[in-house]
Amino acid sequence: MRKVIVGAFVSMDGVMQSPGGREEDPTSGFRFGGWVAPMADVDPVFGAEVGKLFDQPFDLLLGRRTYDIFAAHWPYAEGGPYDDIAKTFNRITKYVATRKGVDLTWKGSVALSDAAKDVAELKQEDGPALITQGSTELVHALLASGLVDEIRTFTFPVLLGKGKRLFSDDSQPSAFKLTHGVVSPNGLIHATYVRDGEVKTATIGGAEEPSPAELARRAKLKREG
Repeated sequence: MRKVIVGAFVSMDGVMQSPGGREEDPTSGFRFGGWVAPMADVDPVFGAEVGKLFDQPFDLLLGRRTYDIFAAHWPYAEGGPYDDIAKTFNRITKYVATRKGVDLTWKGSVALSDAAKDVAELKQEDGPALITQGSTELVHALLASGLVDEIRTFTFPVLLGKGKRLFSDDSQPSAFKLTHGVVSPNGLIHATYVRDGEVKTATIGGAEEPSPAELARRAKLKREG
């Protein structure tokens, strides 16, 4: 069975839009395209942990917009500073969530017309992990369908305010556990979370009898709706 791993570069407030360059999404009004690049190029933890993410056997799982960005860059990046990643990306299969019958020009690309249904079927196969990059809408659909097995976040010490975010209100409630974490001297935090069953709830302080004030608070909430 194949795992779905969400790999996400996020700000402190959860924004993941246009991390790699100013021209990734120039018509959206987002002002901070390329917010990852100043630290990514010099941070040793970032390079090491991204390397670990792509060190395992994997295929890419991409939304259409991220696919277009990657397809315009990685086929032409071999021989450059990220030669190893370029060669890997160009060799592996790229699964692309797209509702339009368009031509996917990057070698090894496969269209998925119904992301949640098609990814659920891919997960039942034998094969390498399916790793997302960017692709906010696709990630939201996978989280809403409970298809994500692992989340690897790279949290940068910036506050962006507005922008497309990693999580939406439609995410299926799930518990995760931290299996790996590291903080760089520059303040970048990498964390790996794996699926860990259902969300558990409890009352802080245990099963103590509620105070008269607490009972009154609850009654007030019921009255006021």
